[in-house]
Amino acid sequence: MENEPGKIRNIGISAHIDSGKTTLTERILFYTKRIHAIHDVKGKDGVGATMDSMELEKERGITIASAATFCKYKGYEINIIDTPGHVDFTIEVERSLRVLDGAILVLCSVGGVQSQSITVDQQMKRYNVPCIAFINKCDRSGANPFRVIEQLKEKLGHNALAMQIPVGLEENLEGVVDLVSMQAIYFDGDNGEIVRTEDIPDHLQQQATEYREAMIDTASLFSDELTEAILEEEEITEELIISAVRKGTLSRELTPVLMGSAYKNKGVQPLLDAVTRLLPCPEDIENKALDMDNNECTVILENDFEKPVVALAFKLEDGSYGQLTYIRVYQGIVSKGTSVVNVRTGRKIKIGRVVRMHADQMEDIDAIPAGYIGALFGIDCASGDTFAGMGIHLSMTSIFVPNPVISLSIIPTDNKSQINMSKALGRFTKEDPTFKTHFDEETNETIIEGMGELHLEVYVERMRREYSADVTTGKPRVAYRETITKRAEFNYTHKKQTGGAGQFGRIAGYIEPVSDEEFIFENNIKGGAIPTQFIPACEKSFLNCLKKGPKLEFPVTGIKIVLEDGASHAVDSSDKAFQAAARGAFLEGYAKAGSVIHEPIMKVVVETPTEFQGAVMKLLSQRRGMIVGSQDEGLQCVIEAEVPLADMFGYSTVLRSSTQGKAQFTMEFLSYRQVPQSIAEELVEKFLK
Repeated sequence: MENEPGKIRNIGISAHIDSGKTTLTERILFYTKRIHAIHDVKGKDGVGATMDSMELEKERGITIASAATFCKYKGYEINIIDTPGHVDFTIEVERSLRVLDGAILVLCSVGGVQSQSITVDQQMKRYNVPCIAFINKCDRSGANPFRVIEQLKEKLGHNALAMQIPVGLEENLEGVVDLVSMQAIYFDGDNGEIVRTEDIPDHLQQQATEYREAMIDTASLFSDELTEAILEEEEITEELIISAVRKGTLSRELTPVLMGSAYKNKGVQPLLDAVTRLLPCPEDIENKALDMDNNECTVILENDFEKPVVALAFKLEDGSYGQLTYIRVYQGIVSKGTSVVNVRTGRKIKIGRVVRMHADQMEDIDAIPAGYIGALFGIDCASGDTFAGMGIHLSMTSIFVPNPVISLSIIPTDNKSQINMSKALGRFTKEDPTFKTHFDEETNETIIEGMGELHLEVYVERMRREYSADVTTGKPRVAYRETITKRAEFNYTHKKQTGGAGQFGRIAGYIEPVSDEEFIFENNIKGGAIPTQFIPACEKSFLNCLKKGPKLEFPVTGIKIVLEDGASHAVDSSDKAFQAAARGAFLEGYAKAGSVIHEPIMKVVVETPTEFQGAVMKLLSQRRGMIVGSQDEGLQCVIEAEVPLADMFGYSTVLRSSTQGKAQFTMEFLSYRQVPQSIAEELVEKFLK
């Protein structure tokens, strides 16, 4: 590794489903000589794309786990992470963006800014990741890159700046015009590997000049030198434009837009040039850690090899040789044979084998310096752990993990499957923080929880394939919640007199609903009516009550409990007595507080040909859907709705059959809302049998 941080790029490729992320990565690897033959994602040759190394990914033609690779291009070293588009695998995108310095937002020139592009964009915002946009599929009929640029401005609020215009469109797409150098670029050879530059065709000359002027105008806001050159009518050099655009991109105030067709091998090399010229290197990004010894105050990390190590484990994989931990090093050097500390557990770890990944192949190396992404073998840790050098106690901020909204029961068919199933679950929960599992003692079933039907389906399938665990699955269950609607007082005395010391505790106060928090506990006791040492016992007991609500045993959320008064006895009061009193007080208050059931509501976006618009809307209304809006985009119509998750099971099959397989949909968790009375009654009957 040449240790030149200025020559490193850590980038991710993220986008809506089927915008061509994996195809684009495949082309990048080909042009940087990492692979020597191109394979299709939905490969007829049985090979499938390099980055989709999992069997399931090849079959479905989708990306499930983000894959990491690196390549060299014109003296630069580019680490690339190809992320999934399906919202069920959100965590894969989150953790990739957490460790990347820049990203390529891929958009389809026909579909434009789609629902998932919006989600990905919000994630980039959350981690402050600068990005460039690539409008892909300009060879498809209905391609209109200029419309997509407008959508970038309107829907995502980006200051989108065209750096290229296409030469021809749809089946006549020949190449692109580079507005910086004012040259037309064509891609020759069997796979577009020969880049040829020519003068701009006459019929595009005027359009190119107009777009170039607009580009220089916008870029001049970020560079005084460029503004001066314009005012004094001097020659505007390429360097001036690039440095101004780079400055705007790094501060996320500009989004440079490039275009082409990855599948037809057009426009990929200029995109790579843009990555090296416009996206940040590790030194351009300010990374912060929290000092655990000093009230978690923020410390700025330096991309310095001499300083103590700070690295983040952002992804785990269980390979055939044991656990593989992907890390991004922020400071210092992680090298073979040295020791680091896992800040979360405080355990000292000796580093054995250090590797660099290329999808599912690896190369052994001696060290991973600051700014690089690599992997370690045989280290016990969880996703999101920080490794620090000896003597420093810094932790990276953790990754945002959404709560699961759907659960399934799984039952192994025999003893061997039982053993294999627990191995599989142990591995999956460690790898994926959004996938959770627990054992329900009442029904004797293992319950798995996740972000959506597809998410759980993929894990059950992987259990069968990778662990040969034969399991049967129950019906999907929705994560309902209980909450209250009004304030209610409680005043409960717990008295128990047996031989010897009895039990005594009185608790008075009120419970009331709160909107943004799950649980707030407030102690307003004056004059020691309840001795301080018993307060934690009360809080602990209240927390236990929340796990299973008194109404239908769903978890209780959105509740504030305030203690105002109480009484204790010098001999008979104890932790145990006050725990029992708190339980009684909770039940007394809850019974009067107007309890209701809440259900998860999903944001559903359906893209369908206009002729099926009525049918799709009807389908959504039948499933208690509330249609928020619909807009026509050419031949396609995009319908947005808010639908309860409970009514979304099996929706994909129904949608396909009623639109001749032409519509597709995405859904993601939106919020919790109260269940209508009629449905609540059904639930009561169902769960109280």
